[in-house]
Amino acid sequence: QVQLVESGGGSVQAGGSLLLSCAATGATYSAACMAWFRQGPGEERAGVASVRRGTTYYADSVKGRFTISQDSAKNTLYLQMNSLKPEDSAVYYCATGCRVGTWDSQFAYADWGQGTQVTVSS
Repeated sequence: QVQLVESGGGSVQAGGSLLLSCAATGATYSAACMAWFRQGPGEERAGVASVRRGTTYYADSVKGRFTISQDSAKNTLYLQMNSLKPEDSAVYYCATGCRVGTWDSQFAYADWGQGTQVTVSS
């Protein structure tokens, strides 16, 4: 059973930065395919960034501002978020357990963390 625990969320002003972390445990955990998603109020869960077998993918809205990375020794996935905007406010989720599908489809992942809230004020 895979367990994912996100941390690092909080409240910042526009232009600020946050570093999200996702600690993964479990015998079936695979670091080869992980992703960050976010879900705002009344919105669908949307892909933010993913790393699959060393290749990174980003939503157009975060390219150049967010960076996804991994520390395999610590079984931890990171999302460095810079130049934050109010529209980045959402609950951010870590995901793994990749299935067939595009990187930014929530249905392409079987395992999810509980989420961490990010709030960006203008």
